[in-house]
Amino acid sequence: MTSEQHLAPFRMPDRLFAELAAGGGSAAAVAFLERAERARRLLLLRTLLGHLDALPTPLTPVAEAWRVLKEAAEKAPEPVERLLLAPPTGGWISHMLRRVHGTATGPPLWAEAGHLSALALSASLHAGTETAFDVPLTDGRLPLPGLGMVQLPDAREGLAVGRATTADGELTVEGPGRTNGSVRVICRPLRQRADTGGDTFLPLRTLTHTGTVVLEDLDPYRDLDDHLPPARLDEDEAREWQRLFGEAARILARPNAPGPGRVDPAMIRAIVPFGRTGVSPPPLPFVQVSASSGDSFGGMLIVRPASALALAETLVHELQHSKLAALLHLFPLLEDDRAERYYAPWRTDPRHLTGLLHGAYAFTGVAGFWRDRLADALSAEAVERAGYFFALRRLQSRLAVRTLLTSGRLTVQGRALVSGLARTLDGWLREEVPPAALARARTAAALHRTEWRLRNVAPAPAAAPSDLRFRPDRTFWPDTRTHGFATRSTLPRTADEHLAAGDPAAALVRYADVLADAPAEPHALAGWIVARTILEPGRAARRMLARPEELLEPSPRV
Repeated sequence: MTSEQHLAPFRMPDRLFAELAAGGGSAAAVAFLERAERARRLLLLRTLLGHLDALPTPLTPVAEAWRVLKEAAEKAPEPVERLLLAPPTGGWISHMLRRVHGTATGPPLWAEAGHLSALALSASLHAGTETAFDVPLTDGRLPLPGLGMVQLPDAREGLAVGRATTADGELTVEGPGRTNGSVRVICRPLRQRADTGGDTFLPLRTLTHTGTVVLEDLDPYRDLDDHLPPARLDEDEAREWQRLFGEAARILARPNAPGPGRVDPAMIRAIVPFGRTGVSPPPLPFVQVSASSGDSFGGMLIVRPASALALAETLVHELQHSKLAALLHLFPLLEDDRAERYYAPWRTDPRHLTGLLHGAYAFTGVAGFWRDRLADALSAEAVERAGYFFALRRLQSRLAVRTLLTSGRLTVQGRALVSGLARTLDGWLREEVPPAALARARTAAALHRTEWRLRNVAPAPAAAPSDLRFRPDRTFWPDTRTHGFATRSTLPRTADEHLAAGDPAAALVRYADVLADAPAEPHALAGWIVARTILEPGRAARRMLARPEELLEPSPRV
């Protein structure tokens, strides 16, 4: 591993691009993307080192840390490669480049630059080399990427400079004490398991199934950008993650060929548990929040759900984002002016084209996930639920793909990619889905688009989506219908439940009751419009669905 090596240009084989363009990707395709990400990461690291060479610091200079890291790579190439390719390492490199260019903030720059010494310490422990570094300590903590974290007892609070040495796999860390003098810890990080670390060393947790995935709750660069303190999971929560991940991995396991929506869990490098460190309060059955970053290939941030099925779906979704981000690093796929003016069927706000492309790629994978669940379903309830989400996500993804193809902003490679998604989705749209599930999916899709326009688009003539004029008072709104329409209520009470049950007439009456008191209430108005168009299809209905915002002035008579 060297920052000076000259890398040959990457040329992706056509067959691998075709696999990825279809929305899937074999292990070979993902491995190619990872090799490309490795090359990119080394180039970014070389750029970063150039910025940090002259940085005033009370720590060991970054050039020395880089020398130790390279020396360790020669003796223990595989573990040092894992350190380089770990998602938090990519997050740190990109965060530091934003720091030196003034577009990000954080602790003192010299302290964040000292994270390279922490990487070198981990590499040295793997290689069994001897080294010594002056390192940054935060409240007596020293992160060891890929291994865990050292905690000095009774250490001085805040940021301080400590001393760390390695020899024959043993690590010694010393730093200033809380009152006076110094405190010291000696440990052997490679030999300590997650359940035997004690108070002074917290080993890295992993999720095991057919492979090993890091459950990252310690690294300060596990977030998508900002420097974070550790958020150690309690033992019960860690066990819940292992149980759910094991079940999710079994759901994803399929003996047949890879395709859109099929993920080998071994492709995932790290999961960052977000927002909760204990089992209480009970989580929702679906994933509230998940995210990934192009800087952290194979990593994903997830709020743990109560359902393994929801976790499996999210693993598919976020790995799709990682694959597309890597493709965007290799190819210019579109010319995006970053103007947020496009409808994304899974968002409540307008999106720019890059965001729309990411969504289309991710939800094509999600559609494939539910297609497989439909094929595997044994109970009537599972058939209805899987059929609904397969029908909904294929319809929504195809709508986004059409917007991308007609935008006039795709490059040659971008058009090839999006056309591949279109072929996949067009084939799926011809596949049979239980009629009731299909009807609910079409209704839910129409409701989302209608409410999105009512809440975001100002009534005005528009020749194309790019010409929309947006409301200045638009705000976030909760999308309760995507999951609410997944099942058919046997005893419908609300307007939405009647509509999901296939009774638009009863729904129309209840929406009208709400609108009598609040004629422009977007949720009820969207429901009223969709119910009305189901009961009275035709040209007028199509116009009302196309531009529902026109009904806001004047308010509709109900």
